[in-house]
Amino acid sequence: MNEIFTIGYAGFDIDSFISVLKKYKINSLIDVRSQPHSKFYKDFDKASLSETLDKYHICYRNYYKEFGARQSNVRYYPNGYLDFSMYVKSTEFLAGMDRLIKAMPLGFTFVLMCSEKDPITCHRNIMVAKEFYHRGINVSNILSDGSTISQDKIEERLVDIYYPNRDQLSFFDEPLSWDEMVKNAYIMQNEKIGYRLRSEEDDEGDE
Repeated sequence: MNEIFTIGYAGFDIDSFISVLKKYKINSLIDVRSQPHSKFYKDFDKASLSETLDKYHICYRNYYKEFGARQSNVRYYPNGYLDFSMYVKSTEFLAGMDRLIKAMPLGFTFVLMCSEKDPITCHRNIMVAKEFYHRGINVSNILSDGSTISQDKIEERLVDIYYPNRDQLSFFDEPLSWDEMVKNAYIMQNEKIGYRLRSEEDDEGDE
């Protein structure tokens, strides 16, 4: 089965980060940060991280154009924040997905990397990994303790957040199906975490 991992480096020092990549036999890291450097974790700046990964025969690629949280085209910000459901239909995003999926049978094991510890608060999961999962790719999200959580468990967490009282019958509303709740929960989480256009100079790094 084809599989893709995700990870947030904020939960690791560089040695434990490398150890967990080796644990899961990951040989290619896809950096999904729009700005591939860190204010707080200098070992994860693009140049430093790429050099370290190369020592362990792990390939580094930055996919900020394909998978970045900050896209330059304002059409993807109809409500002031990046609309994931729109951007994942873009030529750039689809080309990035297809490139990785085609490489999986060739022996590549990919991890999508951003900064946040919890995948549920990061676009690497809510935008990118979600699309791989819905294409039939198994998604394993690496947590800060080195364990993993699957995408179906992420979806359960999302539904728990946005529909905590879903088991209570309503006399006024037609009950939603599970798939409808999952879809809506992704949309609401997108609104919560999606990058917002700013008039002032953007903060640098860690996204």
